[in-house]
Amino acid sequence: MTTRIHAPHRREVLAGLGASAAALIVGGAGPSVTAQLALQARPATLALTPGQAATPIWELAAVSHLRDVRLKRFDRCQLVFSNNLPVPLAPVWYGLHAPMAADPLRGRAPAAPDATETSTISVPNAGTLLADFRLFEDRLKQPARPLPIIVAETGPVAVDRDEVLLIQEWRLRPDGTAVPAGQDPKDTAPLYTINGQTSFELSALGGQRLRLRIINGSQRSVLAIKLENHEVNVLALDGQPAEPFPARNGALVLAPGARADAFVDVEASAPFLLHDGKSARQIGTLSVSGGIRRRAELSPLQPLPPNDLPDQLDLRGALRFDVALGAADSGWARPATFSTASAPGFRAKTGRTVVLALQNPAPLTTVFHLHGHHFRLLDKLDDGWKPYWLDTLAIEPGQTQRIAFAATSPGRWLIESVATDWAAPRLVRWYGVE
Repeated sequence: MTTRIHAPHRREVLAGLGASAAALIVGGAGPSVTAQLALQARPATLALTPGQAATPIWELAAVSHLRDVRLKRFDRCQLVFSNNLPVPLAPVWYGLHAPMAADPLRGRAPAAPDATETSTISVPNAGTLLADFRLFEDRLKQPARPLPIIVAETGPVAVDRDEVLLIQEWRLRPDGTAVPAGQDPKDTAPLYTINGQTSFELSALGGQRLRLRIINGSQRSVLAIKLENHEVNVLALDGQPAEPFPARNGALVLAPGARADAFVDVEASAPFLLHDGKSARQIGTLSVSGGIRRRAELSPLQPLPPNDLPDQLDLRGALRFDVALGAADSGWARPATFSTASAPGFRAKTGRTVVLALQNPAPLTTVFHLHGHHFRLLDKLDDGWKPYWLDTLAIEPGQTQRIAFAATSPGRWLIESVATDWAAPRLVRWYGVE
């Protein structure tokens, strides 16, 4: 059930959240709440251009967290969301396999301006998640900053540091103001930040093992990020553990909204380089001091604990569907005009394997995102799959990629399609698992 009141101050949000959680724990109305989280949609600024006024943005922020939002796997989280912006909004969770009541386009209406909603969500999987407003681009008056959500594994992971690197792309006018995604970027120039900084510095000691949760928080661009002169090993993609593998040439290529957990054994100071498909630039530095501090050799990397996704997929007995991304006659709609009465892209029974042939008829790379499930990227002959799970995939112009997933979560789930052009509209459809 959803309740709405006028937007409270921070102290009132936290007090109300604690009282709600306590009532559930003491009163026994359902499973106990084990975590509390207060989120706000609010105006903010970023210092993006030297010598000019700070750039106005909108952001999703955690009221009670000074740094990253960190939950634990299997948490039952009491969530208070306050909308302090002048348009209806709700956080959209990427990578969270929660009941569809958490989905703002289907489960419930977005929160009105100056309203607060209280709800409870379950967190069944560990991993790197992202909460964002990107489904509401048609309503945004300023570019939006998403919020990383970290869900820790139930057991320890052998690293010295665990850091989030949120990469974002901004389109700035000459006066320093920014254009939201989905609008005409005429007379703007791209600018990139890590954690809101145009010149990011990560300090570390020599010999430390870092877990870098790298997130492409941009809205349209496929980006490659590289840490020079270091071996970068990937242990998770899109919030799901993967068989460890080295990034090719130390570079990670991420679609908008994609996430990668990279493990790095620090050797020396080095630049973070970013390539947007047109040019490379330095956007940060790993700054090392103190020399090698570790007395013993670092142990070999071990896979992260699994999130209980299936070990095998029955491709021979799979349901197969063709999905043309963004095609005008294929039932796609802007989120603002999305209707639950529209026809589904496909339907499947719970427990079936689904294979999708994702076709990109556009002249630009198009990004596909699957809500509710993670998928395997199939080999060209459908005789196997890559050793990792994804929920986001960039598909080149005129190409078809095949993916497979086990339909384990009943409900009606969204799929997204957006071309990698700043002014391109974000489009959605839905699919059903029955």
